[in-house]
Amino acid sequence: MKGFDIHPDMHHYLEASEQVPWTEDDLEANRQLWQSFCLNYNQPCPSTIQVENLTIPLEGADIPVRIYRPAAGIEPMPAVVYLHGGGWVLGTLDSNDSIAWGLAEGAGAVVISVDYRLSPEYPYPIPFQDCFGVVSYLSLQAASFGIDPRRIGVAGDSAGGNLSAAISLKARDQGHPTIAVQALIFPVLDTDIDLPSYIENRDAPGLTRADMIYYLNAYLGEEWSAADQYAMPARAADLTNLPPTLIHTAEIDPLRDEGKLFADRLAAADVEVSYRCAQRMTHSFIRARLQGESAAAEFAVITEFLRKQL
Repeated sequence: MKGFDIHPDMHHYLEASEQVPWTEDDLEANRQLWQSFCLNYNQPCPSTIQVENLTIPLEGADIPVRIYRPAAGIEPMPAVVYLHGGGWVLGTLDSNDSIAWGLAEGAGAVVISVDYRLSPEYPYPIPFQDCFGVVSYLSLQAASFGIDPRRIGVAGDSAGGNLSAAISLKARDQGHPTIAVQALIFPVLDTDIDLPSYIENRDAPGLTRADMIYYLNAYLGEEWSAADQYAMPARAADLTNLPPTLIHTAEIDPLRDEGKLFADRLAAADVEVSYRCAQRMTHSFIRARLQGESAAAEFAVITEFLRKQL
């Protein structure tokens, strides 16, 4: 954390994450290390949230999901499909459990967390197809899930923000399913690793420029320039007719500038967009919401936006 003016609410999380003994070339070991760290850092889901594990049958794969349902909800309820971060390489239903139940609690919506297949074993477009397939299935089968197909939103952090934005684009392009809202939390939207925020925060705690190069290679291979709009949503020439959008970046994050640029383009395309930058906070600040009032307030911006729009 040396050299960065980091908000005190981030210190506990960053200090703990810096103790993870990452290995150089063992992806499976790193996945287990990340899983263990997240499980130790998570907080139990409150009893006011009902939790159910299911599998969504798609062509070519059955995708595990975890459903978080506020017990006081009246059906049909609004729903948020949550797509976790981790550079398309890391993350499980368990690793992001606290974030998912926090969204359900704060937004007053059913949250469906998706265990999409990971790269590099399953590069683009497979993770995107998994996520889009789950959203489409939920829309078609909304009644059996007790959710309103007109009030389904998507939300994701980092790589999950990328997948959320891509889903909204494809849903617009093909006319279904209906996406009522999207919350893009420190999202990956393009491959320009020379933006000022990438240079300024090249060695930032939480996410470095080198980390992003690794993740982009894992998801896209080395041909970044060939990525289409569903791989990198900032490549879309047309951003009109997209759902109300929140883009929530972190000041100390290589991804900050691409989030702001995308928000500006959405506004220019007459999309209802809210942009917020979490000052003095780093990538993954939503994991610190239980450690301090300011981090909790940043998380509440997301849940209140979803609640209002849904």
